[in-house]
Amino acid sequence: MTVELQDLALAVKRLQHRHHRTLDARLAPLGTTLVQWDALRAISRHPDASSHRLAQLTFQTDQSFGTLAGRLVARGLIDRIAGPGRAIRHRLTPSGEALLRKGHTVVNEVFSKSFSTLTPTELDTLYDLLTRLLHGPGEPLTE
Repeated sequence: MTVELQDLALAVKRLQHRHHRTLDARLAPLGTTLVQWDALRAISRHPDASSHRLAQLTFQTDQSFGTLAGRLVARGLIDRIAGPGRAIRHRLTPSGEALLRKGHTVVNEVFSKSFSTLTPTELDTLYDLLTRLLHGPGEPLTE
C-alpha cells in the first residue's frame, strides 16, 4: 500500500488536533490550558531564553507570547527578569513549578493512552522517522 502524502500529513495533523483537544480538556481542572502549560514547560527547559526564543519554541508570535507571559505573571506562575539590552528572561515561580509538575502527569497519561496501541519498537521507529523528517530539507528542528 502506498499512502498519499496529503493523507499522511492529514493523519499527523488529526493526531495533533486530538492531542490538543484532549489535553485542553484534561488540563482545565488544573486551571490551565495547553498553551499556558506549554509556555511553562518551555520556560522550565530554557530558563535563560529570550521572549522571542520562547515564542518560537511555543509556536507563537512574539506579541502573543508577550501577552501570554503577562497573564502568567498576573497569576503568579512566572517572574520576568530584565536581561541584557532589551531582553526579558523568564523564571517559573514555585506555583508555576507545581502547575508544570501536575500538568506533566496529565500529559503523560494522555500520550500513554494515545500511543498505547504501538509497541516500544514501533514508538522508537515513529520517533526516528519524525525526527528524520524534522531534520530533513526545510526548517530545522527548534528544540
